[in-house]
Amino acid sequence: METSKKIMLTKIADEIRLGILEGTYNAGSGHPGGSLSCADIMAYLYFAELNVNPDDPKNDDRDRFVLSKGHAAPALYAALALRGFFPREDLKTLRQIDSHLQGHPDMNKTPGVDISTGSLGIGVSNACGMAIAAKLQNKSYRVYAITGDGELQEGQIWESAMFASHYGLDNLIVFADANKLQIDGRTTDVLSPEPIDKRFEAFGWNVTRINGHDFDQIEAAVDAAKQVKGKPSVIVCDTVKGKGVSFMEDKAGWHGVAPKEDEYKAAVAEVTARIEKIVQEA
Repeated sequence: METSKKIMLTKIADEIRLGILEGTYNAGSGHPGGSLSCADIMAYLYFAELNVNPDDPKNDDRDRFVLSKGHAAPALYAALALRGFFPREDLKTLRQIDSHLQGHPDMNKTPGVDISTGSLGIGVSNACGMAIAAKLQNKSYRVYAITGDGELQEGQIWESAMFASHYGLDNLIVFADANKLQIDGRTTDVLSPEPIDKRFEAFGWNVTRINGHDFDQIEAAVDAAKQVKGKPSVIVCDTVKGKGVSFMEDKAGWHGVAPKEDEYKAAVAEVTARIEKIVQEA
């Protein structure tokens, strides 16, 4: 990846993190931990990969994105706002009455949201439906989805994995955000989904495992997945829950707790300083 592109994506990922913090702080609720862990993936998708147009969000030929781990909506909303689907100022209205930014994605209210999600396990099934629809209609768009490693405990995920493999959905790329934590603690202690890569391989998927915070690896994995024929692809992303805010990193307690005022100010200061450094060094 070109240095200039990597710098741009690194800055955008941290701007997404600021949006996550802003939304959850003003709401007094939400899920910052798992939103922060997928911020780099969101930045890559919305600013380097997805064929989407904020001026025509329902274009039939657009790529589709499904946030299967719907509680990470603050990350999706921040990416959509930065991409121009709605004003960034709206992020402050997260989870508030009459806001179009619900606690989980709502396709009927939020520009740029392709499917409503929330109940864990349903998103990958929705993505499969979109992908097979493209095949049946001879459309060239691709479908991208993000699931969580805690979500992989849902049986519906593996039903959809079997479906995608059986129907050769090579226009589907799923990112498994493996941050190793869920609301009850370590995924390996609660109900281990590992080895994630071997499980998907057993279901007939093309599998890559990467550092989900490394843009070079993300880009290489996506480019390789797009060359695969006859198989769906999963990119298992080893990530850190709470990534980018030092006191939130790798702590299950930040799964579904909003930062208080002092925590919010400290987190914003940390992320802002990193963005300023990126700009100065660019």
